[in-house]
Formats: sequence, C-alpha cells, structure tokens
Amino acid sequence: MKILHTSDWHLGQSFFTQSRKYEHQCFIQWLLALVEKERIDAVIIAGDVFDTGTPPSYAREMYNQFVVDMQALGCALVVLGGNHDSVSMLNESRQLLAQLNTTVVASTGLNQDEQVFALRDRSGKVGAILCAVPYIRPRDVLQSQAGDSGTEKRQALGEAIKQHYASLYALAVAKRDAAGGNLPIIATGHLTALGVSQSDSVRDIYIGTLEGFAADGFPPADYIALGHIHRPQKVAKSEHIRYSGSPIPLSFDELSTAKQVVLVTFANGRVESVTPTEVSRFQPLATIRGDLGDIERGIAALNAAQYERPVWLCLEVDTQDYLSDLQQRVQAITEGLNVEVLQLRRVRNKQRQLLSQQQKETLAELSPTEVFEKRLSMESFDTDEDKARAQRITERFAGILSDVLHQEGEA
Repeated sequence: MKILHTSDWHLGQSFFTQSRKYEHQCFIQWLLALVEKERIDAVIIAGDVFDTGTPPSYAREMYNQFVVDMQALGCALVVLGGNHDSVSMLNESRQLLAQLNTTVVASTGLNQDEQVFALRDRSGKVGAILCAVPYIRPRDVLQSQAGDSGTEKRQALGEAIKQHYASLYALAVAKRDAAGGNLPIIATGHLTALGVSQSDSVRDIYIGTLEGFAADGFPPADYIALGHIHRPQKVAKSEHIRYSGSPIPLSFDELSTAKQVVLVTFANGRVESVTPTEVSRFQPLATIRGDLGDIERGIAALNAAQYERPVWLCLEVDTQDYLSDLQQRVQAITEGLNVEVLQLRRVRNKQRQLLSQQQKETLAELSPTEVFEKRLSMESFDTDEDKARAQRITERFAGILSDVLHQEGEA
C-alpha cells in the first residue's frame, strides 16, 4: 500500500493581487504524473484545499477536474477540511464525489463510522484503516462552561481533541481486528502541533484557546498525516508524524524551504518507508535585502537568469533615511526588466524606530501584528505585574486577530 500525503493547497489564493492559478495547475499536473509513475494507491489532502470558504470558480473547476483525473488513474482520494475551507461547500459535492473514488470529510460532525474507513489499493484490496480527522472546531468537541478560566478552557480543548483521536483510533483498531489484524492505521489532522516552525502565511487557528496540540496526544497510529503548517517537518522528531507543508510558497518567508509531498509505503501492516519528494518551483520568487545598491544588483542578477515568467519580488530596503520617493526609485530600477515587485518594505534598526518615522509608514508596509507590536513598544512594562499584563494584552490581541482573519476566510 502506497499513499501520498499533501496539504494546504489553498486553491484560489490571491498573492499580493496575483493569481496562483498557473502554479496550482502546474502542481496538479506534476502530482498526477507522480501518482501514475509511483502507482500511488491513495492521495490524502490534509486540509485547506481552498484558500477561502468562497473560492473563485476557476479554483472549484480545478478541484473537480483533479478528482476526475484521479479517478481515471485508479487512485483513491481523501479530502479533509481545513480551517480555510467551508464545511458546507465541501459537503455540497461529497455524495457525488463518493462515486468517483473520493472521500470528503469536511468536519467532525459526521458519524464516527464515516470518519474511520478502509483505504483500498488499486486492486480493490483493503490496504489500511484511516482515521480521517479534519480541522477540529472547538464547538464540535467541547461545550464551554461559564466561569472557566483561560487555562481551564485550553486544557479542556486539548483533552477533548485527545479524546476524539482516542475514540476514532479505538474504532480503527476494532475494524483492523475484524479484517484480520494485519493492516496499518493512518490518522490525519489539521492543527498546530507544539514545537513546529511556522511561516507568515499560517494563521494560528487555536490562539486564545489552545496554542498547540501536544504530540503525545496523538494516538499510536502507524502514520499521522498533518496539515496547516506550511513548512514540511517532523513532529517531536518522529518519522511517522509529519507535516507535508504546502506545495507552493504561500509567503515570501517560505522560499528558503523546499516544498514537498510525502510518499509513505506500508508492508506487512507497518510503515516500510517515508520518502519526501520535492515539488518543482513553477513561479520564480525572490527576496532581496539591503540598500538600494544591493537591491539594484540583485534585480540585475535575476533578470540575467532569463526566467520564462516574471520574477515576483519582495524587497526589504535598509536605508539610513526615510525616502519619500522610495517607490519611484524602485520603479526606475525595475523599469523594463522581467520582474514584478509585489512587496516593498523598509528595514530599520532600533535607533531608527522612532514614532515620527512610524507615522510615515503606510499600512501596506505593515501587518496587523507589526502595528500592534510598534504600539506596544511605546509602553513600559518593567515589573512582573506589568509584564504579565503585557502578555495578557498580546494574547487577547492575537485571539481577536485570529477571529477576524477566520471570519474573512469564511466570508
């Protein structure tokens, strides 16, 4: 039995006003070729197949065509809902896609029998038991109690998620034993595990309630396919608990990490091999840092490389003085070259982070978190009590921001 683990496609994403349609289409074609070459039995998308709850029509068409193409290859497909996905939108085609060898689990609102099921190989033989766990919304597993403290709510949510995994795993074990007892058990998840490395494009989905899920809360499955974190990585140094990461860079700070999918082969009821497979880069992107001279030299070098598509740039300009004509200077540097500047940021040292200069910065240059941090830095938090207050303010802000971003994703 061979599965392919991927996640966080974010079909329909608008990247600084740029469409990712070309990149996603190239990735899907690359993936289909890999499925055929490696004779993959099942593909698992561990959440966030779409970027928003109301993706553009081309993203839906791309998704539907992928399902059809997978069916033609004889490969099973499992789609898990993520925090960006709309439960109702994924469910509207669930029954139809079931006829195309595709199982959609958009939320934990299904019966447990529908969340634990057999994965079959290309010959139709049962090759594994899957505990299909999508993004778990707190309201799906927990009832809030009036008067609970923040710590009690975090502990209750963590325990509820742990119990959800435990109950599904117990059902998987029963199904495995009924089938002969020599099948691997696979689990999925779309959450933040403690200790992972995140990127700018990841929205913390449990901030304000549960900052991260402890790895010891996962069941003893043979492989755990996770989504939500865009950098591929192991969890708790465990070979069998992994984030596949997003297949394309979803923010400029992800450029230093190669994108991948994970091929997992099972034999005799156990994991035989876990093989990360690097995904090709379909759209050139780059970050250039330094003064204007460094920026100009870096852009010239990229232009000399003669990429087929324009290079999307993030420029971080380090300058001693505030340059009111910075955008015009950059436009002059890039005029006629095969590059597009998507993000332009000023970088200053602490001595230059004065209020007068902060007021000159445009909102386009700052994230909401950067605005909050700049404002907080103007206050003094010297005593232990003050520091605790600053921590509470920071956590409260993060919770509000997470709620706002989540509501925007569902809008």
